[in-house]
Amino acid sequence: MSETMAELSLTLSERHTADFEMIGNGGFAPLTGFQGSADWERVCAEMRTADGEYWPIPITLATDLDCSVGDVVELSSDEGKKLGRITVEEIFERDVKREAEQVYGTTEDAHPGVAAIYEEGSRCIAGPIEVESLPDHEDAFMRRYLTPEESRKAFAERGWKRVVAFQTRNPIHRAHEYLTKAALETCDGLFIHPLIGKTKAGDIPADVRMRCYEVLMDNYYPQDRVILGVNPSKMHYAGPREAVLHAIVRRNYGCTHFIVGRDHAGVGDYYGTYDAQKIFDELDLAELGIEPLKFEHSFWCNECEGMASGKTCPHDSSAHVFLSGTKVREMLGNGERPPQEFSRNEVADILIDAYKED
Repeated sequence: MSETMAELSLTLSERHTADFEMIGNGGFAPLTGFQGSADWERVCAEMRTADGEYWPIPITLATDLDCSVGDVVELSSDEGKKLGRITVEEIFERDVKREAEQVYGTTEDAHPGVAAIYEEGSRCIAGPIEVESLPDHEDAFMRRYLTPEESRKAFAERGWKRVVAFQTRNPIHRAHEYLTKAALETCDGLFIHPLIGKTKAGDIPADVRMRCYEVLMDNYYPQDRVILGVNPSKMHYAGPREAVLHAIVRRNYGCTHFIVGRDHAGVGDYYGTYDAQKIFDELDLAELGIEPLKFEHSFWCNECEGMASGKTCPHDSSAHVFLSGTKVREMLGNGERPPQEFSRNEVADILIDAYKED
């Protein structure tokens, strides 16, 4: 960051750059800027903005920039691109321990979301932003980039009334394919909307995931009933609360339904397997503006001879094809394809090649 007599400027972190983009492109509506203390307080305590609208995770701009209320600060992305500016309406101190406890359910810095807010610090500036441009992304992402306004238009052009969104930060394996197609049975269209912002170390790179999505779309989904977009937001790993944020974002993109599966947006053992589904039972879905579709863990069953879940399969786990993430990574690293019952060969080949490049 730098400061001159004529102009205050701030280079945003990668995480704050993603937040700027989501505010600027409309994905974080109703937010029009970085949140202040009143919003922070109520979001942490009640999952609502100061104005009373559902919002589950504070979107704040933590910085030690020497500035005052009323200042206009020029903002650049983490890569140095000029994005716009923020008018400082408030400077405040957030209680990061309290935010960790209320939003993430833990104060342990082993949790990646908690570690991130601890690293950012407590001092925040708040105020509306003006957008001149959005951050740059790789070509593979930009050709799939849709703003909320553009996705709504795309759905309308196709005559879709019921649109289901699928959030993912991983390649789509057979289990994901099964539940997206099950949801598509009752909806007009499917919006595959992978997150391309910052994830934690060890997650599969976004460009590799994009190739996996595209090969599946080309071979296993009806072309006229599915759209692949990209979500430039970052991961918080906030489990239940992040599931609500993901739903709100997809509502803003024009979706009417949202798939919530096992351990949605979770990490480690911090959340129960279906906590991200249960949280929606506490919300007024009409007010939220989007309906969750809750799916149990799905798998290939050798006895059923097909994909199934605990709701549809009567057989015990000995008949189920299940591989841990560790086992899958081990196989891919050795150039071995996981069983076709777990992953399509085309997807496995892309992942094997990516592991070779590493």
